Amino acid sequence: MAKKRILLVDDEEAIQLLYREEFEDEGYLVDSARNGEEALAKFQIQPPDLVILDINMPGMNGIEVLRQMKEMRADLPVILSSAYQEYKQDFSTWASEAYVVKSANLDELKAVVREHLA
Repeated sequence: MAKKRILLVDDEEAIQLLYREEFEDEGYLVDSARNGEEALAKFQIQPPDLVILDINMPGMNGIEVLRQMKEMRADLPVILSSAYQEYKQDFSTWASEAYVVKSANLDELKAVVREHLA
């Protein structure tokens, strides 16, 4: 069975390293992008099975990236991951499959990823 591919979009290098290590240990292929433009380019070259997307990034924010990805592939599971709880109330985040507040404990995020890639 082919490994599922996750595209991780976050401008924080420490988050990228942590998530990459954790999800590769879970058996996923992980590709990463530091901003929205890079994420959309990688998305078109090698479509992922799931996207973990930060909201606050320089340039294009995660909500705009989410909108563009969903226009190209409405069935793509996108998990918004933000340090900020308040975005959860923003209706524009509702197009995502889940909204997970960043934490050192990745159990919730891993469970959501497993649920959408099962």
